Amino acid sequence: MTAVEEMIVYAHETQHEKIIRGLAVGLAIVMYGREEGADPLIEQLSRDKDPILRYGAMYTIGLAYCGTSNNSAIRKLLHVAVSDVSDDVRRAAVTCLGFVLFRQPEQCPKVVSLLAESYNPHVRYGACLALGIACSGTGMKEALDILEPLTSDPVDYVRQGALLALAMVLIQYNKNQEPKVESIRKLFQDKINDKHEELMCKFGAILATGLIDAGGRNVTVSLHSRSGHKNMTAIVGLAVFTQFWYWYPLIYFVSLAFTPTSVIGLNKDLKMPVFSFKSNAKPSTFAYPPKTEPPKTVAPTKVKTAVLSIAKKKEQRDKKKTDAMEVDKKEEQAKLEEQKKKEEEEQKKKEEAEKKPPEPDFEIKSSPARVTLAQVKYLSFDVDERYKPVKEDAFGIVMLRDLKPGQPEVFVTASSTSTGATKVDDEPEPQAPEVFEFDPSKEK
Repeated sequence: MTAVEEMIVYAHETQHEKIIRGLAVGLAIVMYGREEGADPLIEQLSRDKDPILRYGAMYTIGLAYCGTSNNSAIRKLLHVAVSDVSDDVRRAAVTCLGFVLFRQPEQCPKVVSLLAESYNPHVRYGACLALGIACSGTGMKEALDILEPLTSDPVDYVRQGALLALAMVLIQYNKNQEPKVESIRKLFQDKINDKHEELMCKFGAILATGLIDAGGRNVTVSLHSRSGHKNMTAIVGLAVFTQFWYWYPLIYFVSLAFTPTSVIGLNKDLKMPVFSFKSNAKPSTFAYPPKTEPPKTVAPTKVKTAVLSIAKKKEQRDKKKTDAMEVDKKEEQAKLEEQKKKEEEEQKKKEEAEKKPPEPDFEIKSSPARVTLAQVKYLSFDVDERYKPVKEDAFGIVMLRDLKPGQPEVFVTASSTSTGATKVDDEPEPQAPEVFEFDPSKEK
């Protein structure tokens, strides 16, 4: 009996829902990348009377055909999304569209646009996650146009899914690349701070805040490499992450989908020499988004003394008599003051614009440096006279060719900061501790 057959038999024999669910997702992971080879199992699980195993069939389709945009797989998922009697199975079917379409993210908004308007909230939630998975790190406007209205959906977990998907789509984007980033970041904070917001939605906003700033804003969510090869670890990690619906600790699996976005130059000895390169874009284009500031605490103010209505009416009558002549004068003064303020503000803006030097059209970066995927096409390696990358389209860990091998090298140390590499020679590493034996019986 094969492992797959044994898993199916045990899933039918056990009465524990969590065990069945674990086996269902396990079967999907076993069939990763099998494509047509997984069809017999998909057919068997799809016809099972247990909705949890049908749920596993949807993930089997998603992982077996991940990144293929296979028409047959998409048709199966869409058919189940509108026909199955179980909400869990329908949600899984729509979610797995994201795995099948992640290599063609521009197709995902077209496929799920109608599903995002479904009467069934589970289908709408699945549409959110599908967009987040397929369009992660792209900042795609079509995806944002579908997700933004869903942040005010009447169902709390749909709002949660929309917030998570927005964070995945806009990871490593700033307001210069996508103007909506600022308002969406503010939306996350508003949802967290809103006392009347549902707990599920608040939870989604907290997760979204962590996702959009993941890895100190030095990583992105990517299911494939720059050359187009599938990243199995990231795909399986996201598939398990989506199971947090049933068990929150599975949230941590999303870290498997994080890909560092940097340029780190290494020499032939795998040491990190001081090395510079050029980004032919304005520094603000790919700059870090501003840091999230903690909420400001407002000191409690004294409550005003209550005034009786009779006394208040008398005061109002007295004011009308004494201030009738002064109203016009005050209005005129207020208008003059407003005009003066506007003129002063305009003058200040002009002065600041004149004082502020124009932003340069390029930026010199020092290894190791944060470089986003969208920034790669702007890189050039003609600044440093000594080191050149072995490959022209260098990204990530970059092997360097030393053009002046006879000269002493200066290496980057751990004390270097993000503002630039510190030119400090290598220090000797601390010695390993001496060998020792531990006997628990002697301790007693």
